[in-house]
Amino acid sequence: MIEVYSWPTPNGHKVHIMLEECGLPYRVHAVDIGAGQQFDPEFLAISPNNKIPAIVDPDGPEGRRISLFESGAILLYLAGKTGRLLPADTHGRYEVLQWLMFQMGGVGPMLGQAHHFRIYAPEKIGYAIERYTNEAKRLYGVMDRRLAASRYLGGNEYSIADIAVFPWLRSWRNQGIDWGDHPHLKGWFDEIGGRPAVQRGCEVLAEARRPLQDDAKAREVLFGQAQYQRR
Repeated sequence: MIEVYSWPTPNGHKVHIMLEECGLPYRVHAVDIGAGQQFDPEFLAISPNNKIPAIVDPDGPEGRRISLFESGAILLYLAGKTGRLLPADTHGRYEVLQWLMFQMGGVGPMLGQAHHFRIYAPEKIGYAIERYTNEAKRLYGVMDRRLAASRYLGGNEYSIADIAVFPWLRSWRNQGIDWGDHPHLKGWFDEIGGRPAVQRGCEVLAEARRPLQDDAKAREVLFGQAQYQRR
């Protein structure tokens, strides 16, 4: 049984979806990031960067317990454990990995900044809103062009690259996106969103999430000085 420490955010949903797609048994432990539970010593012991998700697999490599943080690393681990959703051939593997890195280095950080400055920042800074909205549109354009020529981001087969990207695009409205500008990506988005395992994964802990705009304590925990205390 894999122990999953998570919260209903795009990075959490990546791992929930992967586990559902692979059919692996897992148990979810909610880490309420608005309440500061990501700073608990027990969580920091497995996720030193105080970010969700993290997993503990008691039946890891060579039968030894392993704990992992960083959602991309977890996707790679679960793909290796199950032999699924990552091509076995070298060429195909790197086709997928480049798009996984694209999500980790671009889609997640940049769309996260778009969310922050468009929705959560206490001061509406026009330059920041324009910068990150434009970057969101640029990234959507990159993916739209890719999907004009390829069924999935990593090639002809559904993979961890698609799993990594999809949850971030569920908040397209908050990112200032018009789907009419990205028809190939919209078709992909609808197809991925229709997968039963994806739907189940996105429902994990969904009832626990609350509107951040109305929670002053959570905003302070996530964006205030609590983030920068030495632990």
